[in-house]
Amino acid sequence: MTVELAPLLPPPAQKPVTSAIAVYCGSCIGTQSAFSAAAVSLGRALAGADRTLVYGGGSNGIMGVVSGEVLINGGKVIGVLPRSMVAGGGEGEKNDSPKIFLDEILVDSMHERKIEMATRVDGFIGLPGGFGTFEEVLEVTTWTQLGIHDKPVALLNVLSFWEPLRALVKGSINAGFIKPQHEQLIIFVDGPEDHSEHENFDWGKAALEALDKWERGSVKPLFNWSHGPYGDT
Repeated sequence: MTVELAPLLPPPAQKPVTSAIAVYCGSCIGTQSAFSAAAVSLGRALAGADRTLVYGGGSNGIMGVVSGEVLINGGKVIGVLPRSMVAGGGEGEKNDSPKIFLDEILVDSMHERKIEMATRVDGFIGLPGGFGTFEEVLEVTTWTQLGIHDKPVALLNVLSFWEPLRALVKGSINAGFIKPQHEQLIIFVDGPEDHSEHENFDWGKAALEALDKWERGSVKPLFNWSHGPYGDT
């Protein structure tokens, strides 16, 4: 099923709570088997908990692993793609690559893609990935900081992949650019101390537990968007 959407405004401050989860991750498979194993674990957990996966629609790399695992286990998957990316063959896919999501939502730009994904979900999970994954994770975190939405972000720190970001956040706090209370905007799911156990760790269960423990309203936003053009009326 394909849904055609008109251009969207930035998301309002409050949206109905859903059970869907947005997952950001790489369109490449990565160099370590633990990355794929974490994606498998997450896909199984999402399907088992009846949590719809909303993602970028790719069938390659970690994206394909997590989405495929959701479908294999009877879960629901929604892919959100810009029209130009579909016309160009997707994020690294061959033109004849099979589509592995149940619902396809087409938008006009990358910006609208991010808005559409964010407004459809109750939380965000980041697996290892590249520039796009970094940008998406940090943008939805910023939206919580600003008060555009109040949704948790959990990063699966497989083989300490996200450790440089944790250090960057702490360094920015120490330098006076991030408020100390905003450190909790990103939840780092670390897994076992012994990295040799990461390939068999249940990352999916740990991720969903981390999101479910998030207390809405626990972080005071920087702005009240109800007074702006994108707030509720």
